[in-house]
Amino acid sequence: MENNNKLGKFIIDDTVYETTISDKFANRKPYQAPNPKLLTAFIPGVIRDIKVSEGQRIKIGDSLLILEAMKMKNNVKSSIDGVVKRINVIRDQKVPKNHLLIEFE
Repeated sequence: MENNNKLGKFIIDDTVYETTISDKFANRKPYQAPNPKLLTAFIPGVIRDIKVSEGQRIKIGDSLLILEAMKMKNNVKSSIDGVVKRINVIRDQKVPKNHLLIEFE
C-alpha cells in the first residue's frame, strides 16, 4: 500500500506545528456555512407530501413538506419568511441526505 501523505505546517496561537497530511484531508471539501435560502434533506428518506407550491409566500413555521424516514413522518417547517422559488422533488421520491428539496427567493 502506497503512502501518499505529505508534510504540512499549521500555525496555532503563534506556534508552528509540522505534521503529515493525508490525501483524504488534503482533498476534503471546504466548510460552507448553511444557506437559509436552500432547504436540504437532513436525513435520507421519502417525500410523502409537498404542502407548498412555487411562487407561494411562506412564513416562519409554515409546513413545507413531509419527509418519511425510518417509519417516521417528519413535518418539515420553514425557518425563514420568503417565497418558494423552486421545488426540486416530487411526491414519493427517495432522497439522500443533503439533497436539495426547496429553494427560496
